Amino acid sequence: MATLWGGLLRLGSLLSLSCLALSVLLLAQLSDAAKNFEDVRCKCICPPYKENSGHIYNKNISQKDCDCLHVVEPMPVRGPDVEAYCLRCECKYEERSSVTIKDHQPFANAHDVLARSRSRANVLNKVEYAQQRWKLQVQEQRKSVFDRHVVLS
Repeated sequence: MATLWGGLLRLGSLLSLSCLALSVLLLAQLSDAAKNFEDVRCKCICPPYKENSGHIYNKNISQKDCDCLHVVEPMPVRGPDVEAYCLRCECKYEERSSVTIKDHQPFANAHDVLARSRSRANVLNKVEYAQQRWKLQVQEQRKSVFDRHVVLS
């Protein structure tokens, strides 16, 4: 009976380890899929061409497919103009961390406001200091002119 329980315990341990490994692999694949969808893209910047205005195109595709023919949809030109249009476009493959962007975004405005208020305070302090220095110089000049005037009279 003890050997039966021991065998069952070993079997249960193997099953739980297998489930754990399977879960880890599944989560890794899901995170890779999410990364492929959100954190990578191809960005094509196409300048104006003939009667078409300039446009920016973004598409979540692989790096090897990052070109005008795969990203620009719908194609604004037809026939032989497609090649000329695509030669003008600049396409770049970009990777980013949307998790980092989402974590830092709420605080970005607060940091900007604080930085601006500090710089404004520094500017105001400098202006006030310069104003006080100027007032002291004016007072010294008045005193000096008055003293000279008294001496000359």
